[in-house]
Amino acid sequence: MFSLLTSFIVLIERRCLPRRLLAALTAMAVAAAGFAPTVAHARKATAGFDRVHKVARDLDDELDEAAHPQRRWARKVGGVKMVQAVIVSDSTDPQLSDLRTQVEQLGGNVLAVHSLLRAMTVQIKTRHIKTLAQRDDVVSISPNRDTHRTASTLEATTGALTSKVRSNSTKISYAGLDGSGVGIAIVDSGVMREHWAFADTNAGYRIKRHVNMLNANIASWTGSSSYSLTPGSTALANYEAAIDNGGSAMQDGFGHGTHVASVAAGLAKFYATSTPDATGVAPNANLYDVKVLGNTGTGTLADALEGIQWVIYHAKEYNIRVMNLSLASDSTESWQTDPLCVAARVAVASGITVVAAAGNFGQTTSGGEVYGRIGSPGIDPSVITVGAVNFKGTAARSDDSINFFSSRGPTRGSYVDAFGVRQVDNLLKPDLVAPGNKVLGAAATSNSSATWSLLPGTYYSTLVGPLNVPQPLYETHMWMSGTSIAAPAVSGAVALMLQANPGLTPPLVKAMLQYSAQPLPNANLLQQGAGLLNIDGAVALAKSVRSDLASLIQDGAIAPGQSMLASGAVFPGTTSSIQSQSFNWSRIVFVGGSRVVSGNALFTKYQAVWDPRIVWARNVVRQVSIGYWWGWSIPSDTFAKTYSDVALSNQPLLSAGVVRADALAGASSSIGKTGAFIPATTLSSWLVSGSGLVLSEGLVLSEGLVLSEGLVLSEGLVLSEGLVLSEGLVLSEGLVLSEGLVLSESSQLGEP
Repeated sequence: MFSLLTSFIVLIERRCLPRRLLAALTAMAVAAAGFAPTVAHARKATAGFDRVHKVARDLDDELDEAAHPQRRWARKVGGVKMVQAVIVSDSTDPQLSDLRTQVEQLGGNVLAVHSLLRAMTVQIKTRHIKTLAQRDDVVSISPNRDTHRTASTLEATTGALTSKVRSNSTKISYAGLDGSGVGIAIVDSGVMREHWAFADTNAGYRIKRHVNMLNANIASWTGSSSYSLTPGSTALANYEAAIDNGGSAMQDGFGHGTHVASVAAGLAKFYATSTPDATGVAPNANLYDVKVLGNTGTGTLADALEGIQWVIYHAKEYNIRVMNLSLASDSTESWQTDPLCVAARVAVASGITVVAAAGNFGQTTSGGEVYGRIGSPGIDPSVITVGAVNFKGTAARSDDSINFFSSRGPTRGSYVDAFGVRQVDNLLKPDLVAPGNKVLGAAATSNSSATWSLLPGTYYSTLVGPLNVPQPLYETHMWMSGTSIAAPAVSGAVALMLQANPGLTPPLVKAMLQYSAQPLPNANLLQQGAGLLNIDGAVALAKSVRSDLASLIQDGAIAPGQSMLASGAVFPGTTSSIQSQSFNWSRIVFVGGSRVVSGNALFTKYQAVWDPRIVWARNVVRQVSIGYWWGWSIPSDTFAKTYSDVALSNQPLLSAGVVRADALAGASSSIGKTGAFIPATTLSSWLVSGSGLVLSEGLVLSEGLVLSEGLVLSEGLVLSEGLVLSEGLVLSEGLVLSEGLVLSESSQLGEP
């Protein structure tokens, strides 16, 4: 059977068989083999990706002087058309010295070197872009796109108030998991230092650092900046001093990041008795404010990369285990080369769980549903991408529904293959959903006066006034909606899971969140992922596995299929009860970008895909490894310096005993509600009843064979090209006021 499949590969390499026929024959052969070990074939370093096509489509379009109106990242300087671009490299030199030299020889400026990410932001004449693309050490060139921010009721409805998490919670006190010791990086518009939501029990504050990554050189198209990250160096000290934002009178001039941070980790204990209980999900977690969005809620790709790099560099030093990205950028690129995805993937490989907002573009302006609108970095398979639920202002989950505005999958990044054909990623997203409609949280002001930041000040009558509560300085509140508000609820949940078990890895955290989620009725996999956040179930799963798992994986001391249950632990029951409502867990987990798996073996036996260094999507399996600074007086394995990214072969992926659910879902049809469009409740009920194919020999990657496609989302079946994000359109999170009324940063009202 395997030799037959290998023959098929040879035929397709010689263009003797159509691709669709090969896929069908491969699927038939794999089915006939009873899902015996299957493998992936990589023709190049990045499987299926043609390194000739390195320039992003939106940037490539701009290389024609008259192609499009100028964008923010393209303009004429002295009569010559220039672009700001982010170059991702695979050079072994983190400082990219040779590449920098050529940029300067071509008359360009190096605006920032993101050395840990092997990327840099340049300003250069458009006619030199393709010259740079011809270099062997250049992986991709992208425009410096814009980025935009995408016992409280929150505690109750997410499942934070159960015996497994917090047995009680009031404004005065609580008992149980609260995120203590876990660091959450809020990469956003800033976080207000003096707001009492971020106080600790010793009259101090839990925001441990404020840094500002907004690069004035890039914004003004002048000058350049480059800093060494050598631990203990004077250059590093100067860099840290330059970005320090702790003394600013207004850390969050826009007002988005403060609210996001309070949803993840707000504490209401010190509020006046007249103010509402806006306790967040992890009210004692440490916070790290990384400002990458300005006072209007906008920033650049370069700023976001610099912020993510700072988080990765300091992650082990500060125990930053979670990074919240309630921002998004449109991208024409595949997850394999998109710069934000690369940065997020490196963060995951370093042990940081990355949570990203899906975006607020699930509707057309006329109110119709749109698929394929997930923003970057939510398109990356290694991050947790979160959609939004309208919880109707009640703690009960029985009336919850998917918000109309919440972006639907699949992902629509693409690349051009070796035959010149555009291949769309079409990965299953979002991963799950969380409360994201009129969520109560902190409102930002100046640290020294009652001067509102832009959002609560401009939209006071909509965001603040309806609360009808006192607004004393340092205790100000508002409500907000959007997937950017749903994401921090998940970030807070991750902090609780990591407090319960520090040995969890990012992919295992995501799987536990999905497996324990509650599937909502009348919503498919592309609308809600596995279902609604269930902290009760996720924490139960977290407590059941061994707490030294991450170190065992790092050291290669645990093999696929070996038990990973904690000593004396048993697998928890697969039901939860929240607010007196009992429900079955979804038992749905996405792996490999387009596959659905299930079964308790996912968590009782070690799966190779729980290694955070492994990235798997369709027939691409890669390993991202982190290199650390070393030397006299430098703590070992602490400060990240660079990373490597290699294709894998002969790599186990899933062990025997895992249940494969792709066949249950069937072929994707929006009309038939099958495949990716199957209602999550339907698929879950089948899995609960014991349906699905149990892998008898596991799933292995090796040379010569192609992994079966999983849930195939073909062109035209999911959405027509006319519904794909227009090139250059920025995925701003917007400000969603209620169902059917959307206010974007441009203050234009959407259709009701």
